[in-house]
Amino acid sequence: MISEFDLHCHTTASDGKFEPAELVLRACERGVKTLAITDHDTVEGFRRALPVAQANQLRLIPGIELSCVWGGVTIHIVGLNFDPQSPAMLEAEAQQTAARKQRSLIIAERLSKKLNHDIDIRDIQALAGGDNDDGSELVGRPHFAQYLVNQGLVPDMASAFKKYLGAGKVGDVKASWPELETVVKWIVAAGGDAVMAHAHLYNMTRTKLRACMDDFVDAGGSAIEVAYGMMDAGQQGEMVRLAKDFNLKGSCGSDFHGPNRFGLDLGVMPGFPQEIEPVWSDWG
Repeated sequence: MISEFDLHCHTTASDGKFEPAELVLRACERGVKTLAITDHDTVEGFRRALPVAQANQLRLIPGIELSCVWGGVTIHIVGLNFDPQSPAMLEAEAQQTAARKQRSLIIAERLSKKLNHDIDIRDIQALAGGDNDDGSELVGRPHFAQYLVNQGLVPDMASAFKKYLGAGKVGDVKASWPELETVVKWIVAAGGDAVMAHAHLYNMTRTKLRACMDDFVDAGGSAIEVAYGMMDAGQQGEMVRLAKDFNLKGSCGSDFHGPNRFGLDLGVMPGFPQEIEPVWSDWG
């Protein structure tokens, strides 16, 4: 179904395919009424999209998707409806930028050795947009994948991840992300709602996931994604149970990055479960 709320999507400010303004216009065309741009570790997408959203009467919510670690696993926490200029959020962006910059340099060095191909990080930054001081804070693994395709080193993006960038491969570098507790507290200090993103996708046992949720709630987390992209009924049922068990509100989002062969687009997700209180219920 197409939801009027999409609180998880990406632009070229991180690893999405559409400029922030383009994404807003696409949301309007698709009937989305409330949108949160949740670029990885930056609020820049929201800042650039806001004038266009206001001009088109789209409700744009400040959003971000922050990377962190818990129990050796990389976790993503979505922040919603915070003050983008708060000291806590500006600190979050600065720290995550530094971590991403260091990670991108390590990935470039590892791939250069593995492929016996000199990779200039500036070429990767150019693919990422290169519109910050040095562009490195925008770099993610999809940009490296695109570079490998452009250089003829792999036939397509999927091959790049399968051979070099996917889990356990040479380019799968774990950045020095902060602990989950730190990230949640950044969002809360900025006045926002901390949302556990796509918990059904983490490679954890049920027991470990529940332990993670315990720490998430203790740190101040208040919601979990219960309607997400192409999740199936079983996955949604698991997320609804977690929301109930941990007394969490529900959030929803497509996690749209750009056109893909599965038909995922802005607003595409399962119906929102009626028994779960929406995260936007007290936004006013």
